[in-house]
Amino acid sequence: MNQESYRRLISGQSKGIAVVVLRLLLGLASLIYRIIIFVRNYLYSSGRFKKHRAESVVISVGNITAGGTGKTPLVIWLCKYLESKKINCAIFSRGYKTDKGKFSDEPAILARSCPDAKIIVNCNRVEGASEAINKFGTKVCVMDDGFQHRRLCRELDIVTIDAIRPFGFGRMLPAGLLRESVKSLRRANAVVITRCDQVTSEKLKKTEEKLLSINPSLVIAKSTHSAVCVKRQSKKEMSIEEAKGRKVFAFCGIGNPDAFLKTINGLEFDVVGWKIYNDHYRYQAEDIEDIYEEARYFHADMILSTEKDWNKAILAGADNRDIDFSYLAVELEFTGGEERITELIDKVLSGKIQGL
Repeated sequence: MNQESYRRLISGQSKGIAVVVLRLLLGLASLIYRIIIFVRNYLYSSGRFKKHRAESVVISVGNITAGGTGKTPLVIWLCKYLESKKINCAIFSRGYKTDKGKFSDEPAILARSCPDAKIIVNCNRVEGASEAINKFGTKVCVMDDGFQHRRLCRELDIVTIDAIRPFGFGRMLPAGLLRESVKSLRRANAVVITRCDQVTSEKLKKTEEKLLSINPSLVIAKSTHSAVCVKRQSKKEMSIEEAKGRKVFAFCGIGNPDAFLKTINGLEFDVVGWKIYNDHYRYQAEDIEDIYEEARYFHADMILSTEKDWNKAILAGADNRDIDFSYLAVELEFTGGEERITELIDKVLSGKIQGL
C-alpha cells in the first residue's frame, strides 16, 4: 500500500467492507501501540527509567505526528538564532551517513544551512551529547526529532504542529498518524504551528484552542515556510521571480506532499507534471531515470523537488543533464509569536551561558 492509499484509509475517505475490516485491524494494532507508549512514558515520568542530564543546555525540537511537520526549518532557525548570540551549538540527528562518509537527508541539509554548528549523527542521544561536549565544547545541544526521546533531559521542548493535519486524524499509529497521545503536549514548553498560510483562519483558531485546552501554559507561535529561491545543481541560484512561468516537473517523497505541491502552484510556476513517492523514499538510479524521462515527456525545462529529496536524488546519481535539476529553498518565517519563543529561549539560556 502506498502512502496516498494509506492516508485515504486512515482518514476515512476509502469505503468498502474490506476497508472496514482493515481499519478494525489497524485499530487493534493502534491499541497495542498506545499501551506500549503509555507504559514507557509512565516509567520515565515516574523515575523508574533513568534519565541522563548533559553538561550543556539541551533544546529539543520534535513533533507528535508521523510525517513532515517542518522540524528541520525550525532547527535551522534556532541554530541561526543561537549563532547570532555567539553561542556554539551542536545538532543531534538520527540520520545516517552513506558508505562514502557523507551526510544524508536532514543531516546534510542541516550541515549546509548551519555551517558553524557541529552535526552529530547518533541514534544514542546521550552518547551524542557527550561527544558534542567533550570533543567540541558545545554550550547548547539542539536535539532534532527529540520529543519522544525521554532518556536525555532537556531544558526546553519545542513541538512543531502542521496546521494542515495538526493531530494526525485523532488516532495513534498505525490507525492514525499520532506518535503518542495529544496529552503528551502537557510536557511541552512551546508549540510552533507550521504552514499556517495553507489553512483557514477558522481552522487555525480551532487548533490553537485545542492546544491550550491540553496545556494552558503552552507558548504558541505561528509560522509559514517561505520560498526563498530555486537552487540548481550547478549551484547557480534562481530567484522566485525568474522561475515564474517556467515549465516544472515536480517530485517529492515527504510526509505531506500536498503542501509542497500547493506551495509551488502558489508561486505561479507552470507545473506540467509531478510524481509522488512514499515518505522517506530512498531513490535508486532507475528512479532518477524515470524522473528525467517523465520530465522530458511533459517538455519541462526544470525538475523541482524539496531539498531533502534533492539531496537523496543526488546520492542516487542525479546530475545536470538536458533539464535543470533543482530544489525549492524555503525558510521558516514567523507570522506571530516569534518574540515569545525567543523570550523562552533567552530565559533558558540566562545564567547557564556565560555573558548572557
